[in-house]
Amino acid sequence: MAIQILRDIRGLRVHAIHPNDTEGRELVEHLKRIGCFVETVWPIPDSFPAAADVVLLAIEQEDRDALQRLLKTRSDASPTLIAIVGYENPATLALVLESGALAVVERPIKPFGLLTQIALARSLWFERREQGKRLRKLERKLTGIQQIQKAKTILMESQGITEDEAFQSIRKQAMAKRVPMEELASAIINANELLNFKSNGA
Repeated sequence: MAIQILRDIRGLRVHAIHPNDTEGRELVEHLKRIGCFVETVWPIPDSFPAAADVVLLAIEQEDRDALQRLLKTRSDASPTLIAIVGYENPATLALVLESGALAVVERPIKPFGLLTQIALARSLWFERREQGKRLRKLERKLTGIQQIQKAKTILMESQGITEDEAFQSIRKQAMAKRVPMEELASAIINANELLNFKSNGA
């Protein structure tokens, strides 16, 4: 993974949200020398660029309102965020922490260290994305287990059978219909709720 991240840096789509001043232009040149495709954005936009892999964001206290509007649009699909800061005072640090930046580039921006910060940020970004996938998978699995348990309870109460018999019934029906057990369990729950609704309505 580490080698692949380094290889992928050449060709990354980078958006620099930074004033178009001398330092901003130098930043663009540094990034181009690394092999990135660079676009600049200023003033601070209302949302993150959809096409970006990496966003380098200038964080200044006087831009706090615009920064907070931008940061509210962050999602799991947002690009890798790297903060650019010129001061280490508490207010600026608070903004950096709020931003969720995975790396920090200090002003004055220098070529040395920029590649390292991008590589580290991308590595953390990929790691978080994989953790998110694993978490969602576990959540789906837990939901499925809960659905099966609820469906078993319904069958046990309605048919007067044991827990194991209810489980085997769900399993056999799922195999016969060629659907996951969780899907069949959900169908049992929905059917039971519909019957209860009709019964109560009557």
